[in-house]
Amino acid sequence: MTNIETSNAPATGTTSMPRPASPDPRLPRLTEVPAFAEFMGTGWGTPDRTAPVEPGAADAAASHRERLSAEFPGRAMLVSAGRAPVRSNDSFYGFRPDSDFFWLTACDVEGAVILLTPSGAGHDATLYIPSPAYPGETGFFADAAHGELWVGSAPGFSDWSVALGLDVRPLDALPAGVARAGTVLAAGHSAVSLPESIAVSAMLRQTLAELRMIKDDWEIAELRRAVDATVSGFASVLREIPAAVSGGGERWLQGTFDRHARTLGNGPGYSTIIGSGAHAPTLHWVRCDGPVTPGDLLLLDMGVETRAFYTADVTRTFPVSGTFSPAQREAHDLVERSHRAGLAAVRPGRSFTDFHHASMEVIASGLSDWGLLPVSVDEALSPAGQHHRRYLVCGIGHHLGLDVHDCAQSRYEAYQGATMAPGMVLTVEPGLYFHAFDETVPPELRGIGVRIEDDIVVTSRGSEVISDAMPIDAPGLEQWMLDQHDGTRRM
Repeated sequence: MTNIETSNAPATGTTSMPRPASPDPRLPRLTEVPAFAEFMGTGWGTPDRTAPVEPGAADAAASHRERLSAEFPGRAMLVSAGRAPVRSNDSFYGFRPDSDFFWLTACDVEGAVILLTPSGAGHDATLYIPSPAYPGETGFFADAAHGELWVGSAPGFSDWSVALGLDVRPLDALPAGVARAGTVLAAGHSAVSLPESIAVSAMLRQTLAELRMIKDDWEIAELRRAVDATVSGFASVLREIPAAVSGGGERWLQGTFDRHARTLGNGPGYSTIIGSGAHAPTLHWVRCDGPVTPGDLLLLDMGVETRAFYTADVTRTFPVSGTFSPAQREAHDLVERSHRAGLAAVRPGRSFTDFHHASMEVIASGLSDWGLLPVSVDEALSPAGQHHRRYLVCGIGHHLGLDVHDCAQSRYEAYQGATMAPGMVLTVEPGLYFHAFDETVPPELRGIGVRIEDDIVVTSRGSEVISDAMPIDAPGLEQWMLDQHDGTRRM
């Protein structure tokens, strides 16, 4: 990465990048050299500035705006794309647009804002984006955030307007647009200073989250693409187990999947979890810095995010050596029974929590049969008990979409307290987590962590598991591992 503080680079003059010091105090800044600026303003052609919009995304966003408009008749609304957080100094993490913003726009421009202004029975939508800097402008070579010399081809207002079917204007014009709109409800933070008429609205965020619970056909197709790419990513990871065992460890497998996700999509939809051996019981083992050892279990919780930012979320647990030990198989079989019970409870009209309770009942009964519960199954399952949760402290599933834990700003009544409906996309993910230092479990179970997670679309007649290309039973997983190596590998 070019270090703009030590190279002969110009000042950025932007709010998103710090102003660098001159590399040599005896030399003027390039912006102060007329001959340089004049020379830099000539001799440039026009690059391809086609706006990068995924097929179908703009039409879906237009439909989403109509749904939001109906919820807030006569109210102006503003949603921001946000900005990439600072990593250190003038280095930034990669930008990802705010999920609500993308749902409404299909645009991923950093610092952009959409303003919905009441008009007749609905709203007019205007997208405001930072002005790109082209040849002939000082910012072309001086603005590290928007200058085309720094960031590459930068679509302009008309390019984005054609691609999105929206009125697109310079971000500098936003305050005037807000002033015309009157009192504005805002979700998130804008990129420029705005009048006091802007009111940050938790209700707007909440409404957007609840609207996003029901996916349209385009969104479900994106989630299918994410799942398909994730399944092939699992296969890629399994093929690298020998390299992980020989020294690459969990990091090698994490890097394998993340590279795969970046190649087939936008990248991983969340921090990839690779838990081997005693790390498998740790729910969010994202450090991925341990060894991969024959004889251990390998818990893989991974998801590809498409270039339209929809993510899969799939988990399987594999035996590193290719075959489950008796204790591992016993734990996996119990989780599988719990998982199947949860899947069977995903149906339209049923309470959202039904699959949670169905899975938990199987887990509690199995743990009781093993003598691990200090109370009866009924007492453990009671609100005042929950003893079985020692080995499964997390919930059994969640909404899935633009965020891995989608629709999180919803009300309880619209989420856990609601019924399942066609168009919802959920995960079901029971597990058992016996930590190596948990002295309540027998030695042969300590250090075993198992999770099975699938992605499910609620349909009008029931549900569809869209991640069923991978088996969930122990024999099936053993065979699937073998298939990835053409039957040539056994450790």
